[in-house]
Amino acid sequence: MSLLAATSQLSFTEMRDTLSMTDGNITAHMRTLQEAGYVSVTKVFQSGRPLTTYSLTPEGRKAFNAYINLLEKIVQLTKPK
Repeated sequence: MSLLAATSQLSFTEMRDTLSMTDGNITAHMRTLQEAGYVSVTKVFQSGRPLTTYSLTPEGRKAFNAYINLLEKIVQLTKPK
């Protein structure tokens, strides 16, 4: 999710290569995020080849921001004074 939060959309190949994951692993993770409503998937043909892209939905961005806020609170609570 953090990778998608940093950009408007990424292709399957960009995500796979950046994260050094297998095709099956990326597919499983993205399917789970899509089913949760956090990620939208677009499939088109570009130059006769399939192109799958992913982007965060508004709900996904909201969930990611809530997660970041929680992490920031944890850091503040554990910082030495």
